[in-house]
Amino acid sequence: MLKSIVVAMLLVASSHATIKVVPTTTLQAETGNNTSAANTFHSQSNGNLGSSNISKADIHSLLFSGATTKIYVHLMPWFGSGHHMNVGYSSNDPVQVHKQILDMISRGIAGVMIDWYGPGSFSDQVTKLVMAEAESHPGFSFAIVIDKGALKGLCSTCSAQDELARQLQYIAATYFASPAYMRWNGRPVVANFDLDRHYTIDWSALALVVPGNPAYLFQNSSGFSHVLSSGSYSWVGRQSDFGVAYLGSFYGTSLQYPTKEAIGSAYKGFNDTLASWSLDRVLSQQCGQTWLTTFSVINHLYSPDRQLNAIQLVTWNDYEEGTEIESGIDNCFSISANLSGHTLKWAVRGNESTLDHYEVYVSTDGNNLMKLDEVSLGNFSLNLASYALARGKYVMYVKAVGKPSILNHMSGAVTYDVHGSQPSSSTLTVQLTPTSMMLDRGSSGTSKIVVMAPRDLMASVFSCDSPRAKIQCVFSNPKVSSDRHLVEADLTIESTRTPRPPTRDRSHTTRFTFLPGLGFLGLVLASDGKPRRKFLIGSILLAILLLSSCGGGALTNQAQTMSPQLGPVTVPVYVSVASGGMQGSATIQLTLRE
Repeated sequence: MLKSIVVAMLLVASSHATIKVVPTTTLQAETGNNTSAANTFHSQSNGNLGSSNISKADIHSLLFSGATTKIYVHLMPWFGSGHHMNVGYSSNDPVQVHKQILDMISRGIAGVMIDWYGPGSFSDQVTKLVMAEAESHPGFSFAIVIDKGALKGLCSTCSAQDELARQLQYIAATYFASPAYMRWNGRPVVANFDLDRHYTIDWSALALVVPGNPAYLFQNSSGFSHVLSSGSYSWVGRQSDFGVAYLGSFYGTSLQYPTKEAIGSAYKGFNDTLASWSLDRVLSQQCGQTWLTTFSVINHLYSPDRQLNAIQLVTWNDYEEGTEIESGIDNCFSISANLSGHTLKWAVRGNESTLDHYEVYVSTDGNNLMKLDEVSLGNFSLNLASYALARGKYVMYVKAVGKPSILNHMSGAVTYDVHGSQPSSSTLTVQLTPTSMMLDRGSSGTSKIVVMAPRDLMASVFSCDSPRAKIQCVFSNPKVSSDRHLVEADLTIESTRTPRPPTRDRSHTTRFTFLPGLGFLGLVLASDGKPRRKFLIGSILLAILLLSSCGGGALTNQAQTMSPQLGPVTVPVYVSVASGGMQGSATIQLTLRE
């Protein structure tokens, strides 16, 4: 149901108030490589992106609302050793390690699980660099995953059992004391990759000779019942269902072992066709859908009342098997923009479900940019006349911002020539701070609303609506400038838990009007525009003003037929203001978490 509040107050601004373009970023920053992948790295035939500009949204936003799940990533520390493909950097470069961990942290990743090949190996050198870097970032951790390759090339008198014991003793002496070493229930974590598939190991005997009482993690569903197991981790499911059944089995088994560590997995795909050991195994990325699907499986099975301990992203940088997310995930998307009068329009190709939102940038020189606004998905135009840009020539861009770690896309430049002063006599400039909000369902948040007008405002009608969410809006604390060209107020948005009806009900629009100069005694209450009562006592009118609210519109029939959202849902809340023949609007991007 749409409701509105009419409050005749203005914002503090002159009659010639305009938006000044103050650059906050650059075209290069918004389109250039923002990952730790080498600038020289180019896209590959196995689906790996070249160095790219990707979404740095926190990966936790792909999980269910209220998730406490730790996010780790599997790190391959062997590039530059001469035995693997050239990806443009060396893994044992401290500068590269620093860049990688900063990149991981920027995406919400809490630690790395390092594929390790034994004492003194190239990967061991890298692990020591990772340890030093991790220790400089409190809260970031690392753990060792002993690869089956660590036991290769044993001397003729050595057994796999003896060599593994020696390596575990080395790990304990070299890494366990680090404050950044990963622990589970206070015990240092040691995992392995495929050791039992290639060697016969007496794990119980190992426990007697390895100090530090490590927590041993094994693989797949069977890892939970393994001898000496403290838990297990999942990997990539390469089945035709993109690993959904594999992951479901792993998570289902983990729930049978609630006292053990469970580390699930998320991945973009798999393609080893460029690896020297290729078996031509391919799991399609589906233009980003495989990545999103692996999170959907988690969101189907877990909730705030049943948490998943951790997940491991497979992988950070296995370029050879096509699982790396370091350079980002391709969503096969494109965007183009054009101008029609004062309306900036854009057209897209691709699946919007891989996006988070759109961003519109304005520039006076085409290179130094200021973000003008954010636009929710499903909207493909923006009225530039409502932004009070001063006379002059501007360059506009529209950016399609991906979901976490997914490729961003920037439109080409669009020239916008403002011939006269802005805003026009019929345009109000509406600004909201902040322009985005994240709420748990049933909670509320506040944004400051500021309305600027080119001439005196006699009365202002504030209204809000959301076509896809049940909300309540309250406008309060109005302040009017002395010249009556500016109004500011607080907008509180409350999300309700009750489902909305399938269509909007606009039959009971409620308005409240505040007349300048009369204070709260100037409020006029009306229903559907018909006067009912005037000059109510100030205290009653103040209460009405503070309690007046606007409910968001209901889910449309079309929206109800869409696939259910499995994680947080972002919806637009449209805020409109009308006064004396002038109109203006702004949008808040509201992210609702279950």
